[in-house]
Amino acid sequence: MKAIWNNKVIAESSRTKIVENNYYFPKEDIKEQYFKPSDYHTRCPWKGKASYYHIEVDGELNKDAAWYYPEASHAAKPIEDHVAFWNGVKVTE
Repeated sequence: MKAIWNNKVIAESSRTKIVENNYYFPKEDIKEQYFKPSDYHTRCPWKGKASYYHIEVDGELNKDAAWYYPEASHAAKPIEDHVAFWNGVKVTE
């Protein structure tokens, strides 16, 4: 699977996991140069507290476009430290 934004592949993996129709990429399979930490957080009732990244490609910023669970709940441990995308990031084979 590939995650693409602004015509750049920002993550690529054959080890994604699907949860609630979202592909979660192992953190080691994202291209870190495009990811900037965000102060934004949300809470999922069953997965726990999510942290976010801004994605920056060729000077364009997509705020809070990627999220992950640094300390996932017991039920969500398989996606701990895996990154998922939204806000215009295309995930494709």
